[in-house]
Amino acid sequence: MTNNSDVILERLMSLHPKVIDLSLERMHRLLNLLGNPEEKLPPVIHVAGTNGKGSTLATLRAIAEAAGHRVHVYTSPHLVRFNERIRLAGKIIDEDYLAEILEECEQVNGGELITYFEVTTAAALLAFSRIPADLCLLEVGLGGRLDATNVIAHPAAVGITPVDIDHQQYLGENLTQIAAEKAGIIKRGAPTIIAPQHKDAEDVIRNVLRMTKAKGYIFERDWHIAADIDGPTMTYSDIHGSLNLPLPTLKGEHQIINTGTAIALARHQSAVVIPDSAIKAGIGWARWPARMQCLEQTAYNDLLPKGSTLYLDGAHNPAAALALRNCLKGMKLGDRPVILVMGMLNTKDCANFLHTLMPVISQIISVPIKGQDGAASPADIAATASDIGMKCVMASDVASALGQINNPNDAIALAPVVIITGSLYLAGNVLRELDLLPN
Repeated sequence: MTNNSDVILERLMSLHPKVIDLSLERMHRLLNLLGNPEEKLPPVIHVAGTNGKGSTLATLRAIAEAAGHRVHVYTSPHLVRFNERIRLAGKIIDEDYLAEILEECEQVNGGELITYFEVTTAAALLAFSRIPADLCLLEVGLGGRLDATNVIAHPAAVGITPVDIDHQQYLGENLTQIAAEKAGIIKRGAPTIIAPQHKDAEDVIRNVLRMTKAKGYIFERDWHIAADIDGPTMTYSDIHGSLNLPLPTLKGEHQIINTGTAIALARHQSAVVIPDSAIKAGIGWARWPARMQCLEQTAYNDLLPKGSTLYLDGAHNPAAALALRNCLKGMKLGDRPVILVMGMLNTKDCANFLHTLMPVISQIISVPIKGQDGAASPADIAATASDIGMKCVMASDVASALGQINNPNDAIALAPVVIITGSLYLAGNVLRELDLLPN
C-alpha cells in the first residue's frame, strides 16, 4: 500500500533536476516563507562527520531520554521508511502528520527550485518547531557548510565525528577540503566536540575553531575514552571527572569512540541537565540499526549452515571498512571463516573498501541493490575483487547469496560469520525483506 507521504515525496523529487546541489539560498527562502521554524526549536545539538554521526546521535538521544528529556532527532538516510528520519519527542513521526507537513512545505514552496533533501529538512524543522521538546539533535546530510541543516545560528553544541575521504565529487578531493566543509557547522560560542581525526583534518578543524572563537574539546587533549584492560567496561574522562561505564551495546572499537563523542556532547552542553547516572543508563539503551546488527531467528538465518552468525552493517567507505575489520578482529573468531555478502553504489571506492577488509575475509558474494540505479553490478564488484586478489562469486539477491554458503567442515565451531554490507540502501532492503522496521 502506498502512503500519502510516499506520493508527496515522489513529487518533491521533481522540484530540482539534481539530487544534490549544495547551497543554503533555497533553504533560507523556504524557511522564511514558513515563518522561520529554525528559530523556534528547542536547544539544538548539530553533528557532522564522515562516519559515526548516526551512532553518536543514537547514543546521545538514549542518554538524554534516560535523563527524562523529550528529544527531537533528524537523521538521514532512512533504512526502510522515510518516517525514520524524523523523531518527534521520542517517537518516529506518524504517517498522517508527516504527509501534512510535507504537503504544507510543498504548497508554500510554490513549485520553486529546491532539492528533495532541502524541502524534507524544512519539513522536519517545521514539525520540530510545533511539538514541544527539551532538545533537538540534527545530523548533517552531506558535508556541513552548505548542508540544508546548517541554518541553526546558535546551536547548544556541535560535534565533528571522524572525517575521512567520501563524497569527493561534492566536498573536495582531499582530506583538508572535506574537513573544511564538515567544520562549516562550527559556530561562535558553541562548545564543539572533536572526535579522533587524521592530522590534516584536525589541523583544519582547529583553524576553524580559532576563526570562529568557538570552544573546542578535542579528543585526547580535552576528553578521553578507552576500554578497560581488566573487564568489559570503559573509562571516560574530561575536566568534569572520570566515569567507569559499561561497554556500548553497539559493537566495535569505533563505537567506543562514538559513545565517547556522545558523552562529551552531553557533558559540555549547558542547555539541559544530564546527570552521570543518565549517561550510564543511556549507553545500555542505545540502538542503531544496520551497525553490526546481529540478525537472529529470521528467514535469512534459516538459509545458513547450522551455527552460523549473521550480521547486517551499513559500512560503505574505506574508513568504515577499517572499523569493520577492527571489530571483527576484536571478536576473536578463531578459524571461523568470514564471508561478505556485498552490494555497493558505483560512486564508492570499492577497491579500497575490499582491500581494507582483505586480511579478515575468506570470501565475497556480490549482489545487486534492488531499486538503486546507481548501484554497482555484481560483476563489477567481482571484477574489482579479482583485480586485488580476492575471491568473489555473484548472486542475484541476498537470499540467493546466503543459500550458496555451505560449511564443508560440518562443525559449529567453524561455521561461518556472514556480514551483509557495502551500502545502507542494501541494509534497508534487508530490513524491509525481513520486516524488521526500525522503531
